Amino acid sequence: MSRGSRYTVPFHRRKEGKTDYQMRRGLILSRLPRIAVRGSLKHMTVQLTSADVVGDKVIASAHSKELIKSYGWEGGCGNLPAAYLTGLLCGSRAAQKEVKEAILDVGLRSPSKGARIFAVLKGFIDAGIEVSYDEGIMPSDERIEGKHIAQYAAGLASSDKELYSRMFSEYLSAGLPPEEIPKHFFSFKERIVSSSKD
Repeated sequence: MSRGSRYTVPFHRRKEGKTDYQMRRGLILSRLPRIAVRGSLKHMTVQLTSADVVGDKVIASAHSKELIKSYGWEGGCGNLPAAYLTGLLCGSRAAQKEVKEAILDVGLRSPSKGARIFAVLKGFIDAGIEVSYDEGIMPSDERIEGKHIAQYAAGLASSDKELYSRMFSEYLSAGLPPEEIPKHFFSFKERIVSSSKD
């Protein structure tokens, strides 16, 4: 263990690798609600939070599981289309609570260009929330719509049927051929947008 007059013990959450306090301070000083995006391999969690002395207050939230339970999404919940739709859902809820502007909180991860976190951000922006960002980091519209999955599935179906049925077993068992993901995406997006207007 380090010793000496200059040594200071890091904060508890910094030691556990949960919070970057320097970045958090900058986000809080912006005085804007934060879009906190956290993802696992299979799901995405999105929360719009505001800092308070007692603790963070959640203004709006959405989880990719809701896409299946409440809206009938038949695709995977850990891919780019699902990340976008989860962001759109949370952004629509935030817009209903009259949130106009927010800032993205990426957490401790170093996101890469076109990552799922930026698909979530695109969903927020399309819901009408103003967020400053660099256009170069966004995934392309084709990837957000799932066209890359559909193209890969179509190529695999013609070359290796066994691998195709094994890789897309969840899609096929749900009754959604992976080639139809873009079509399913658009109908699902319309459902979220129309439900947010009610």
